[in-house]
Amino acid sequence: MDIKKPLYIIFGSASLLLGVAGIVVPLLPTTPFVLLSAACFSRSNKKLENWLLRSRIFGPFIENYRTKQGISKLHKSASIAFLWVGLITSMIVLREMWVFVVLVIVGICVTTHLLMIRTKKNEC
Repeated sequence: MDIKKPLYIIFGSASLLLGVAGIVVPLLPTTPFVLLSAACFSRSNKKLENWLLRSRIFGPFIENYRTKQGISKLHKSASIAFLWVGLITSMIVLREMWVFVVLVIVGICVTTHLLMIRTKKNEC
């Protein structure tokens, strides 16, 4: 029995769970985990890969990454807004200066990264 396929499924599933958690946890990145999940599923289980690619939430992002089309202005704006709402909420709840500094640095870096991603030209 080939041990690689079950390991890819396990890593892909764990990565997908982390990606889903990253939707609501400000410091946990969603996109890299979902892309890793897609890569793992493509090497192990075509049904899981197809399920992820057909996902209403993650499918378009994976496809846009694979084809290098970029992301829409709407998604960029929403991602940046959601990021900062989460970061500011964390700052208010935790009320620690070191947390504030770390979250501002993370916010600036992630915002810069998002702004540097190609903007999709053909928006519907």
